[in-house]
Amino acid sequence: MAQHELIAAGFGGQGVMMLGKLFADSAVIEGDYAIFLPSYGPAMRGGTANCTVITSEEEIASPVLANPANVVVFNFPSFTMFEKSVKKGGNLIVNSSLIKEKSARDDINVVYVPAQEIAEKAGMAKATNIVLLGALLKVTKSFDLETTKRAIKDYLGESKAKYLDVNIKALEAGYNFDGQ
Repeated sequence: MAQHELIAAGFGGQGVMMLGKLFADSAVIEGDYAIFLPSYGPAMRGGTANCTVITSEEEIASPVLANPANVVVFNFPSFTMFEKSVKKGGNLIVNSSLIKEKSARDDINVVYVPAQEIAEKAGMAKATNIVLLGALLKVTKSFDLETTKRAIKDYLGESKAKYLDVNIKALEAGYNFDGQ
């Protein structure tokens, strides 16, 4: 049974929920089940925000993840909060544009992605979340890149279709990023 677990965390307004929603939508497009559980701090923008996503080929019994296999952190407070919860052998994707510290753990795979800089080169600084999603897809091999491109297109809809190309470019840039 292929099951993928994710916690994405950062400040409100960084696109944390969009990343989680696109991850869940990718699973649904591929015919799997998905649970998307958002959690907000007291303020939507600038407050803490995280989401839990579980995808599976079979029905999912519980949305609770104590030790997720995959964690994406957008900022330092999220790094300090969630680094220790990553399952042994799991993946920690770090936005190294904002997080300069290195993980002390040697029992997980840590990928440092300068997501802000990559997003700016792709054409839109606000696409940091999409860059991180691309990096996550490459590390986890959870969904086909084309599936997630379709999820982005569906998510943006007609009203935001003008942002499709730059988001696809950001997704590919994150996916193709090779640095550590």
